[in-house]
Amino acid sequence: MSFDGLFTRAMTLELKDEVLNGRINKIHQPYKNEIILIVRANGKNHKLLLSAHPSYSRVQITKEDYENPAVPPMFCMLLRKHLEGYIIEDIRQSDLDRMIVFEVKGRNEIGDVSYKQLIIEVMGRHSNIILVDKERNMILDSIKHISPSMNTHRTLLPGHEYVMPPQQDKGNPLEATAEDVLRALDFNAGKLDKQIVQSFAGISPLFAKEVIHHAGLGKQAAIAQSFLDLIGKSKENQVSPTLIIGEKEVFYWTALEHVEGEQLSFSSLSELLDRFFHQKAARDRVKQQGNDLERFIRNERDKNVNKIEKLKQTLKDAEQADRYQLLGELLTSNLYAVERGMTEVSVVNYYDEDGGSITIPLNPQKSPSENAQLYFSRYQKAKNAIEIVNEQIKKAEDEIIYLERLMQQLESASTKDVEEIREELEEEGYLRARKQSKKKKANVKPVLEKYISSDGTQILVGKNNKQNDYLTNKAAGKDDIWLHTKDIPGSHVVIKSTEPSEQTIKEAANIAAYFSKARESGSVPVDFTAVKQVKKPKGAKPGFVIYEGQQTVYVTPDLDLVRSLKD
Repeated sequence: MSFDGLFTRAMTLELKDEVLNGRINKIHQPYKNEIILIVRANGKNHKLLLSAHPSYSRVQITKEDYENPAVPPMFCMLLRKHLEGYIIEDIRQSDLDRMIVFEVKGRNEIGDVSYKQLIIEVMGRHSNIILVDKERNMILDSIKHISPSMNTHRTLLPGHEYVMPPQQDKGNPLEATAEDVLRALDFNAGKLDKQIVQSFAGISPLFAKEVIHHAGLGKQAAIAQSFLDLIGKSKENQVSPTLIIGEKEVFYWTALEHVEGEQLSFSSLSELLDRFFHQKAARDRVKQQGNDLERFIRNERDKNVNKIEKLKQTLKDAEQADRYQLLGELLTSNLYAVERGMTEVSVVNYYDEDGGSITIPLNPQKSPSENAQLYFSRYQKAKNAIEIVNEQIKKAEDEIIYLERLMQQLESASTKDVEEIREELEEEGYLRARKQSKKKKANVKPVLEKYISSDGTQILVGKNNKQNDYLTNKAAGKDDIWLHTKDIPGSHVVIKSTEPSEQTIKEAANIAAYFSKARESGSVPVDFTAVKQVKKPKGAKPGFVIYEGQQTVYVTPDLDLVRSLKD
């Protein structure tokens, strides 16, 4: 648990520095469990993210972009009514719980001074965002409703009294002495890290394991001193936001020596959370929105795989064509030796160097010439089947390539990208067109992702086939540089320059590799050539091109580099 009580404490202090006494100008609810407050403070606007996501709950200042729905949800409308124009007078943590309370003041619709509390409970799947009328301690609404049948201790419904979550009987680590620490631990029972978590509020297993790691194999007093040293950092707000990339990614408000992996430092907790959560939360939202789409594409791919297996068996059967031709020719040469009513005839196979004989099955109800003609008909039918089956196998293989390209695009898609992929499948006849999609404005240009290389050159990226076609065939100049992973499904990338630097090419190649099926691989080959060398074959699937005159560069995808180049 990285976002523990101590992390919440550090975040509360960071938010005070950023948005205390700021005015809430705008409120958005881009997704089901997330709120964005645009707060004007210290001469600039801040995007304050409040998330009650069951897996990614948090409070932070964010610099990421979020897509707002055309029609705001009811909870968003209520927050706008009660909070827009209000001033944030205080930001505080409730004890050492994972709760942050925003105390706000403003005037209601009739002009009277009004005090509200916006409470964010960062508690995993029980996370919530609650708006409370402070004077009456009454819940105006919450992003998640909790009825009495769901929780007998506290009801979170409009009109009910706000009741704090149950308090845990634990010590306050900020006030603890060495004696308090030693008194809380049973050194004979072992598992000291778990005992620390159970004894003191606001502490996660991450913090407790770090205490034990710092103490080493020393005496009992060493553990108490290690505890006080780390708590001292929290009391003095000596934060060093750290992301550790090992077997899995771990973040914390301070460096952790007991966790193995590469340690990345950040200038603020909010910057750290943007790096850790944004991609994960975006993937989760896309998975929810595009789950049916991914399942459909996967099923279509599997159907084509099975179809190819069956076609190959048909092809194997059709390979008897040469034998039918041989039997027809031998029978024609030996008609004098055949009579109606015979079921077979043995003749010399003059194609056999050893002069061996071959037995030809016959239809007794047909004449000798009719039997010969029957074999020639079978030969022609089998020969035609081979041609048709090979065409069908090629078509199925092309379908698989196309569908796997769509699956790759879903892996790096935003929610907007998912809708464009859905529209493409409707246009290509895979899905039945929805009524609302017919009402969409015609000729709406796809929105491309923009990046700026370290020397200031613009780089454009298409993240689905609609964007790829638009980028390569319309948005790019003929002498711009086009990039794509070599023989690997991925995005089209264009450098808006005719002679980009070697560094820009490598950075653009890194973006191309990151937005490809080889995202998790090392030393990914990326081809680059002039846009004029890239052609879309007539009748090709969306996003498919052929190119020539390319050079190849090898890069290892780097998320932090890609994020740093984002415009």
